[in-house]
Parts: sequence; C-alpha cells; structure tokens
Amino acid sequence: MHIFVTGATGFVGSAIVTELISAGHRVTGLVRSDLAADALTRQGAAAHRGDLTDLDSLCRGAENADGVIHTAFNHDFSTYRDNCEMDRRIIAALGSALAGSDRPLLVTSGIGILPQSKVLTEDVAPTTGAHAHPRAASEQAAVALLDQGINAGIVRLPPSVHGVGDHGFVPTLIDLARRTGVVAHVGDGSNRWPALHRLDAARLYRLALERARPGARWHGVADEGIPFRDITAIIARHLNLPQVSTDGPAAAAHFGWMAGFAAMDVPASAEKTRAELGWEPVELGLLADLDSDAYFPAG
Repeated sequence: MHIFVTGATGFVGSAIVTELISAGHRVTGLVRSDLAADALTRQGAAAHRGDLTDLDSLCRGAENADGVIHTAFNHDFSTYRDNCEMDRRIIAALGSALAGSDRPLLVTSGIGILPQSKVLTEDVAPTTGAHAHPRAASEQAAVALLDQGINAGIVRLPPSVHGVGDHGFVPTLIDLARRTGVVAHVGDGSNRWPALHRLDAARLYRLALERARPGARWHGVADEGIPFRDITAIIARHLNLPQVSTDGPAAAAHFGWMAGFAAMDVPASAEKTRAELGWEPVELGLLADLDSDAYFPAG
C-alpha cells in the first residue's frame, strides 16, 4: 500500500514511517522544509511539500495514496482551541480526498479527552455539548466522515507516549522540576495516566491501517494506569529534589497550562484493540523507560 502520513517527521510519525516501510508499504510524508524532506528521504520515504494550513496540499497528498495516517497537530497550548478546530478542517479535507473509495483514514485523538475516573474502553465516547473537550473536534470530524461513506477510524493515544526523543508531558515535568526545585503532584498523586512506547504506537497504527474498518476506535495503551506520584517519584530521585503535594490555586500556579493534565485520572484499557488487531506492546513500560538513559542520560 501507498500511505500518506502527516506529522511524518514527528516523534510518533517518524516511528510510523519506519514501521510502514519495514512492513513493505510505500510512504509519502507531509513536510514543510528541506530539512524535514531530507530526513524523510533518508528513511526511505517520499516527501510531499505542504502545510497544515494549506488544505489543497493535504488533499493532493491524500488523493494519490491508498490510505492516510494523520498524526500532525499544532501543540501550541496558547492557541489550543483554535488548533483543535483547525484539526477538524484538516480531517474533513483529508476525508474529501478519499471520497468514493474504501481507502482508510486514521485520525489521532487522545484518551485524556474522555470522561475521567473510570477505566476507559474503546466504546467510551467523548463528552458532547457545552462541556465537550476541544480536542473532541478530531473525533467529531472522523464520525462526520462516516456519514459520507468514508472509511475513517480513530487511534487514541495516552497522555504519555514515551521513548528516546520524547518532548511531551514527561520531559515538561522534568524541566519544570529543574526550574522550580521541587517535583510536584496534585493531591495525593493517585490519579492515573496510561502510557505507551512510541514503537508500540507505530505498530498499532500499521495494524489499524491494514485492518481498517469504518468507525473503529483503537486504544494505544500498554500501561493501563500509572499513579502520577510514581512518575514524579522517579523524577525526584534522578534530580535529587523533594517530591511534594500541591492542590488548588497552588497547583495551578506551579503547573501553569499543564495543571489540568497533571491532575487528570484516565486509566484505560486496550483489551478490544489487542483482541481485534492481535497487537501486543513489547517495549519498555513508562516507569522503566523513565528510569533509563532515554530521560536521564548517564554522565
């Protein structure tokens, strides 16, 4: 198959490109710069010049492919709601390029947007209406494509997709600890984060694309629910800093834009995903990975 990948040079997307090529697929990735194009061609993929704001370029990339994996997203949290609405438009454009065929489109979402405080399965849908999470726009866009006969599916990723090169929430916590001199959790830190290694995520995307079905929702979960205090305990040990509890306004002041993420309790299951796709995570879990050179290089 010829697969068009957005976010192809990103942390997860680059692993997906390698996984697809290793499985015998041909890959074209969306790139904005010569540097990104060079990186992609070194992996053995073709580069398609374009931009997330250029919907025509996205459509051209999708039109020439047998399937699309959409992982790109603008993670500037100062414009988060606008970015989510942009993703809605991007998904609609990618879907329009696949209309009239059964070519699959895999859209990326997050387990963290689901209702909290229970074990979340693939069957759980995001809250709708006035209390809907802004990121639910991506799932809403995918569902809207189903009514147009487009083979759209959703891959939900956990708060931590980890591994060498991670620049997500866990490195942010490490940087925050270094700046503030403490490693904080909210309340007693018993709120739980699911997690997944980037290489296991790449295998999931490949299998989900190869076995795509309209309306599928897949969970990228290896660790089902790690207490947040266990994550901060490892950071505190490596940095030789105190591990402290914070709450309310103090937590908001300490974590800033990340306060809601630091407090969320979203344990999740991937039982149905594993059974249907035959997918089994094999890489290090988050705590073992966090305790390795990937996050705290020796010396």
